Amino acid sequence: MKLENHPCFNADACADHGRVHLPVAPACNIQCNFCDRKFDCVNESRPGVSSALLTPMQALTYLKAIERHKQNIAVVGIAGPGDPFANPQRTLKTLALVRRHDDQKLLCVASNGLNVAPYVAQLKQLAVSHVSITVSAVDPLIGAKIYSWVRWQKRTRPAAEGARIILEQQMRAITALKAAGIIVKVNCILLPGINEDHVDAIATRMAALKVDLFNLIPYHPTPGANLAHLTEPSPGTVARLRRRLNAHLPQMSHCRRCRADATGLLGEPPDTDAMQTMQACAALPTIEPAPQTTEASQRIYAAVASLEGVLINQHLGEAHRLMIYRWENGRAELADTRPAPEPGGGQRRWRQLAAILNDCRVLMVSGIGDTPEQILTADGLQVLSLEGMIEEAVPAYFKGLTLNHMIKRRRTACGESCGGMGGGCG
Repeated sequence: MKLENHPCFNADACADHGRVHLPVAPACNIQCNFCDRKFDCVNESRPGVSSALLTPMQALTYLKAIERHKQNIAVVGIAGPGDPFANPQRTLKTLALVRRHDDQKLLCVASNGLNVAPYVAQLKQLAVSHVSITVSAVDPLIGAKIYSWVRWQKRTRPAAEGARIILEQQMRAITALKAAGIIVKVNCILLPGINEDHVDAIATRMAALKVDLFNLIPYHPTPGANLAHLTEPSPGTVARLRRRLNAHLPQMSHCRRCRADATGLLGEPPDTDAMQTMQACAALPTIEPAPQTTEASQRIYAAVASLEGVLINQHLGEAHRLMIYRWENGRAELADTRPAPEPGGGQRRWRQLAAILNDCRVLMVSGIGDTPEQILTADGLQVLSLEGMIEEAVPAYFKGLTLNHMIKRRRTACGESCGGMGGGCG
């Protein structure tokens, strides 16, 4: 992973490296007086906004579609529309699915920090490289003006008590993240008349915790929020404060206040095609990852859909048998051929195939429908839509080499997400 390719943490990466935010976390454990998550306009760019909500498996399907549409995605993040760690199971499940799909993507999360600390070890295990924490006060008296309430240990705490609790947990989270070697950015919402004279104290405290980057975000009036009457700070005010805060920490000056479903390069206009794809994924059947009955170390084979045994050139829905290869003594050798379940039966057909391939690490096909891809991926099988020679693809996979040049762009046949010849995927 190239850590410098994160466009939020490195301004030099903005022109070439994009990100995608997967909106899988609906709930939030605090209520900020500047936030209202109910309002959504496709042209609006601010945290807390998403045009759809995805389950972890739907998010993985969406990510794969985005990767086919945009070749510059370097970062996969979770930033809401609530808080990732008010939804820890959905968040960690999504991160695990993405990491299983691609071990080179940068993974990041953006959180208020209230419930991050208990999950730092899991973030480290998943190779999450970057975490953003929003800290807009290091004085509970000021924090009480920022938060309406805080949900902590199954109880809703009023502003004054909640501000103290969230500050304690933010400091604990940042300390743990840095100890784990994770890069940390602190977002600070600049609220005129509330914390404008407090930002130096925040930056000083963050510098003591060895935070890597400080992002002063000017408040943006949000209809329906308790602080909607505040005026947005002027660019001159923000620039002046950033110059002053630079004495404490490196400053981020290229933030675009991204949506929870943002995709592409920073600063790009909203991608309506991506939004439509996301909404289509949100309508897919909900399929959750199956319990893993086969250890990853026992998945030693690669399954290939091929018409003649030379090329990866068959759509899964049309394959009557699959060729099974094993990597042994530096060579890919044909170990077996296995019949595929007969067409018909809907999801049952693909669950049967998952059982047939339960010792396979990867399935290489020329095309696959969304439902079989979700079911097979949920069972622990990596699915790759490729075109090219089997003798090139299988060794490259087992050697850990890139297969990007072989990835097949999906055609429209029996649906937007289908790459078959029209024979159907039933």
